[in-house]
Amino acid sequence: MKRLSIALLVLVALLLAIQPIAAQDGVTLTLWSRDSNQAFLRQLVDKWNESHTNQIEPTIIPGTEFVARVGTGIAAGEVPDLLPIDLIYAPAFAQAGQLTEIGEFAMQMPFYDQLIPAHIRLGTYDDGLYALPFAAEGSVLLYNKGLFEQAGLDPEQPPTNWQELYDAAVAINALGNDNYGFYFSGNCAGCNAFTFLPLIWASGGDVLSEDGTEATIDSDPVVRAALEFYRQLWTEGLVPPGAQADTGNDFFNAFARANIGMTGSGAFSNSLLKTDYPEIEFGIAFLPGQEDGVSSFAGGDLIAIPAGAQHVEEGFEFIEWVLSDEVQVEEYARSGQMPLRLDLAENKYFEEDPRLVTNAQAMGLGQTPYTFVYNELFNDPNGPWLQMFQMAIFEGDVDGAISTGQQRFTEILSQE
Repeated sequence: MKRLSIALLVLVALLLAIQPIAAQDGVTLTLWSRDSNQAFLRQLVDKWNESHTNQIEPTIIPGTEFVARVGTGIAAGEVPDLLPIDLIYAPAFAQAGQLTEIGEFAMQMPFYDQLIPAHIRLGTYDDGLYALPFAAEGSVLLYNKGLFEQAGLDPEQPPTNWQELYDAAVAINALGNDNYGFYFSGNCAGCNAFTFLPLIWASGGDVLSEDGTEATIDSDPVVRAALEFYRQLWTEGLVPPGAQADTGNDFFNAFARANIGMTGSGAFSNSLLKTDYPEIEFGIAFLPGQEDGVSSFAGGDLIAIPAGAQHVEEGFEFIEWVLSDEVQVEEYARSGQMPLRLDLAENKYFEEDPRLVTNAQAMGLGQTPYTFVYNELFNDPNGPWLQMFQMAIFEGDVDGAISTGQQRFTEILSQE
């Protein structure tokens, strides 16, 4: 009986020892994402699930429904564990108390200071850090090397300021045969935030104050200079007439027709051109400032852990894994995605194509407007950004454009 009692005690002890282990066998993390770049997202999730006990279950939501779906879900207590979001929405989500503060975890990562600065800024609110980089897309100057050569320009020396850009556009226009020096989508608000704002930033100007609460359109001379520069390109016929009505359908397609010398574009254009238009020899450069300087619009996604999520530490393990050397190089760079760390802009997969390195380096130079009303200011087709742009460039009323832009920006900002 004594031996039986001892055996039972040992068995109970073993069962008690096993229970915590069983409880830690793994959890299922839910992840909600908009539908852009979903193939790569699924690639990442599959890679994680192959090698980790904790599993991730993604839900893909149409981009037009994403913000509303997340807002109503959180309000109803339906909270995912991981939330990749367009970085322009991060300040508003954080302000609304819908994200978990993760600075304590993030700043312990040895590579924290190498993360894209603009993404970190957009993930910060009221001295707290609520989101980290998840996907990167930056604006650059895309140029046709073949047309540069035909026009007597050095294809390895892209423009480094506005005058050089203008001179190159004139030379390419002079080729005739329906060739044009420059292109922009004149009826696309977001397109011109992405590619026109960097010209202002590279010249030391801005349309918003540092904290994003005030408009600086009528007080910053660089804004006027940039609008006048584009007005000159338009009035001298260096941009095709069809650009005025383009809502973004030809944002990339116009350059792909091989008769456009230069255009503002993004990192996505590199793989598209190499895959679908191998006959076009193209170069990628930084978007230049008026005299010197360069900049980029740092776009893409941040990843956050919503307020009320059940698995905060497990969720952050995935975020830290995504940002690790191995994943950034072997998953991101190998797939042609931009690394999210400045120290990995040059890597073994980008060595053969310096254009990819330029794309990646643009991330470190980039800025993104910090505002809680980004859509109302910059994306709305009836909003003040596009109205100002069109009034100045197509109507030639630069003074009226600046005055109206300042007034409408201020009205929207005052309603935050």
